[in-house]
Order: sequence, then C-alpha cells, then structure tokens
Amino acid sequence: MPDLKGKEKFNWYVIKLSLIIIAVFALQNVFPFYTDNFALNSSTFLQQPWSLVTYIFLHADLNHIFSNLFSLVLFGFILEKTVRSRNFLIIFFSSGIFAGIVSLFFYPSVIGASGAIFGIMGVLAVMRPKMVVLAFGIPIPMLVAVAMWAALDLGGIFYPSSIANIGHLAGLCAGIFIGFWIRPRYKVVEKKKKKIKIDEEYFRKWEEKYMKH
Repeated sequence: MPDLKGKEKFNWYVIKLSLIIIAVFALQNVFPFYTDNFALNSSTFLQQPWSLVTYIFLHADLNHIFSNLFSLVLFGFILEKTVRSRNFLIIFFSSGIFAGIVSLFFYPSVIGASGAIFGIMGVLAVMRPKMVVLAFGIPIPMLVAVAMWAALDLGGIFYPSSIANIGHLAGLCAGIFIGFWIRPRYKVVEKKKKKIKIDEEYFRKWEEKYMKH
C-alpha cells in the first residue's frame, strides 16, 4: 500500500461511495431482479466472480442502508483524512472482498457494505484507539467500541439471524491487520501540554506586594 500522505488531494471517496450505494438501492427497488443478479451467492459465485465487489453496494431495506451509510460517513471521513483517499479506497474494498470470501463458507447469500465498514473500524481501532466515539449512546474510546461491536457479532454467531456476523468479524480482522501494517507510516503525534513556568523572583515580589496585610 503506497504511502501518499501529504502528496494526494482529498477526493471525498466516502461521499462518492455513499452516493453509489444510494443509487444502487434505488435500482434495487425499481428492478427487483437487480439484487439477485449482483448479490454474493455461494452457489453461483464461480459463474459471477464480480459479485465479490457488487454485493458491497446492495442493501436489504432502509434500516440496513441507513445504518451502514451512517457508519461509513462517520468513520470513513476520519480514516480517509488519516490515510488519504487512495489508501482509504484500498482498505474499503480489500476489507469488503475478504469479508465476502469468508462469508461464502458460512452463508448461502450476503449483501451489504458492513464487512467493508468493519474493516474501516478495525483500522481506526489500531491507529486511533483512544479516539472518543459515540457508541451505544455513550462516548467511549474507539478500541473499546470496536471490542463491544465484535463481542455482539461473536454472540450473534450462536444466535442465528439475518445478519452475517462472521462476515462482519472477517472485515474487522482484515482492518486490524491492515491497521498494524500501515500504522508506522501514520503515527499520531500527541501534543504535549505546555507547562507554565513562573519566575520565582517575580512570584516573590507579587506575594510581597499583594499577599501581605
């Protein structure tokens, strides 16, 4: 992954991806067959390998797309500004594709950008672990928030639902791996608190002038 920090303009890929997701969702509602043709299906994957990418842009309903877009915009902006636009795009697709590959072994069909978004969160958990985010209605460090989301998905594996929990965890693992790989290139320089130094002689004169009665 090239280090282009400081050499590449901000391309607003988060917004562009969000607009594509919204447009695809509109197509899904106008043409019902659209979802079946571009979803990632374990039975047809070999005939439709492109579905490893197209499934990321498909969503089941308004709640599904809203929650994913909210997370994509919230965490995506932070990551895109941190690692620059091209690297952000690589992280998004590599996490989503890896999540899709893993999901093929556990689910008959998957859709949604969740795996890619969990990859973004995984990178941030490694690179910005102390960053405070609002999760579960409370402000907590990014690392703690990601650990809690991961715990929910682990629990979801044993209580089957319509959520591809294993795909989420796969995307998260991909993001964590990428995060450790690129972290040395994007180290956070914490600002040191400036100590206020008071001249001892000046303080003594001030004390004699104002503190004596």
